[in-house]
Amino acid sequence: MRVLDGTPHKLGATWDARGTNFALFSANATKVEVCLFDPQGRRELERIMLPERTDDVWHGYLPDVLPGQLYGYRVHGPYEPEHGHRFNPHKLLLDPYAKRLAGRLVWSDAHFGYRPGSPRADLSFDRRDNARGMPKGMVIDEAFTWGDDAPPHVSWEDTIFYEAHVKGLTMGREDVPPGWRGLFSGLTAPGMVDHLKRLGVTSIELLPVHAFVDDRRLVELGLRNYWGYNTIGFFAPEPRYCGDDGVDAFKTMVSRLHAAGIEVILDVVYNHTAEGNQLGPTLSFRGIDNASYYWLKPDQPRYYDDFTGTGNSLNLTHPRVLQMVMDSLRYWVEVCHVDGFRFDLATTLGRGAHGFDMRSAFFAAIRQDPSLGRVKLIAEPWDVGMGGYQVGGFPSEWSEWNDKYRSTLRRFWRGDGGLLGELAGRMTGTADTFNHRGRAPRVSVNHVIVHDGFTLADLYAYNNKHNQANGEDGRDGSDDNLSNNCGVEGPTEDAAILKKRRALRRCQLACVLLAHGMPLILAGDEVGNGQNGNNNAYCQDNEIGWVDWSKREDPDEDFTDMIGAFTAVRRRHQQLRSRHWLRGRNGNDKPDVLWLTPSATEMTEADWKFPEGRALAYLLAPQEGAPGPLFIVLNASGGPVDYKLPAWDDLKTWLPLAATNADVRVGAPGAVVSAPALSVTVFGVAE
Repeated sequence: MRVLDGTPHKLGATWDARGTNFALFSANATKVEVCLFDPQGRRELERIMLPERTDDVWHGYLPDVLPGQLYGYRVHGPYEPEHGHRFNPHKLLLDPYAKRLAGRLVWSDAHFGYRPGSPRADLSFDRRDNARGMPKGMVIDEAFTWGDDAPPHVSWEDTIFYEAHVKGLTMGREDVPPGWRGLFSGLTAPGMVDHLKRLGVTSIELLPVHAFVDDRRLVELGLRNYWGYNTIGFFAPEPRYCGDDGVDAFKTMVSRLHAAGIEVILDVVYNHTAEGNQLGPTLSFRGIDNASYYWLKPDQPRYYDDFTGTGNSLNLTHPRVLQMVMDSLRYWVEVCHVDGFRFDLATTLGRGAHGFDMRSAFFAAIRQDPSLGRVKLIAEPWDVGMGGYQVGGFPSEWSEWNDKYRSTLRRFWRGDGGLLGELAGRMTGTADTFNHRGRAPRVSVNHVIVHDGFTLADLYAYNNKHNQANGEDGRDGSDDNLSNNCGVEGPTEDAAILKKRRALRRCQLACVLLAHGMPLILAGDEVGNGQNGNNNAYCQDNEIGWVDWSKREDPDEDFTDMIGAFTAVRRRHQQLRSRHWLRGRNGNDKPDVLWLTPSATEMTEADWKFPEGRALAYLLAPQEGAPGPLFIVLNASGGPVDYKLPAWDDLKTWLPLAATNADVRVGAPGAVVSAPALSVTVFGVAE
């Protein structure tokens, strides 16, 4: 096959309508071969040495290679683990820039660069060819007709996130066509879109959709890496969600959701890869240039600095690794039209030689990039390394998952006392953590439940995790759940317990939607989805991990309409979507928030410190054309609490605009209303 020099300036396999340019970065390799395979990926047809090396990019142009061609790389160089080098040309490697993968990883010992079981462990060298069991990259034609696709551009303050798993969301829905369930297309079924619109959510946040692999241990147990936090390709969508259409299936999904006014946010995993620690497989980055891609221990480069708990950490201080991440982000925005990213273990991305640095090259690159400057950036602001907890420490343009909100609200609705001051701070944006460097309340992504942990139904059905199905003897998953089984561990037929559990779930959902910042709801929490007490269902690609929709339209269990009522109140009242921090009383200005006792007087220091306080009421002044003030009552006590409705200007009547309990009445200022036990009520004025 003819080979021309090609260009180093676009990494990956790039088809230009005449041929394909191949370009691969490796600073420490001595030779790079591109390997071409038959359409089934079983037989290697040809190995072609890339003829040129420019700025550590190996490149060549093959005029006869067309879209659909399967390929991989073999990279030659020293196998010296003690010096950080793990080259092994017997191992076929995935292109980090591959836009589509074909085939799946079939586990065997051949995928390891060393001989498993050898007394020399990873210092040994394995000469078996692993190509037959490896997925391959595919050359693609990136043309796609977007038509009049227009991203919704939902403002930060108007955003309501709905965290979902591509497969798990639709497998149990009868109104999704059978052939669409579990695929990107399933998210766009009319019934699914109608459900999202009824909830009032604006942005669906998808668990990882970058190509990932199932851990060998899980496969041997008959399980899978269901959540997908095991990335092996940062440009290719996961094939199991695509059907036969590759990246076009993803683009079609985005286009259809945009047409419905719904943003697409991707949960992305740039902190580590699927290759694990020094005893892991050689699938891509390790064999391409281990010493460049990963953080290695400075004094023992045979081993990895593991800030992520997965065995390895990507080293974004290396300019080519940073380039890969930036190229990947731009690809998903510019080519695939996504609207933002949630960065898993984002602290790792900002690490430098001396720990986390808000001025790191990664944050600087993001800030100056015109494509990424217009999309949503959300950090999971921690990792497991030293100094990894960085809530409140990210740059001003970022938002952050707020675990302080989660912990406080779980404790409050569990019935803990002495939390009124902390609760007030969490419901108004967690200013004690985020109000600095000009940041706004939207920095706080408020959540009580996410994919990692109990579902909302399980939070109030289990005091302990029940993770035996994961095959780790219950060692996995958090033991600090701040849950409340309401008197019985697991399922029960006790009507009083079931009533209490439903009340607590409603209250948590209502609070998330009333708190300043951006709400995040986990898919299925609106319909009582549970996981049998499993708080780490990362490997449960089955009925445990999939959303159980069986209670949909059950009047006792389906909270969709209640959520819709609270999101409607949020949309109409700017004071729930404030762009500015509340000041309380500030000089002669009228207060923007009043914290009130049951007798409608302002709370004193003694009221705030009352150890048995389990109810909080406050009035939010109208902002920017809102129809009027709001009076919000949160009652986590075991019985009703009587409240005097406050006076406000010429307001004549307080109407319950949204409530978790129907037993709330209209009242004039000065009238006494009863806040039912375990309830949230929002009073306002008629529009």
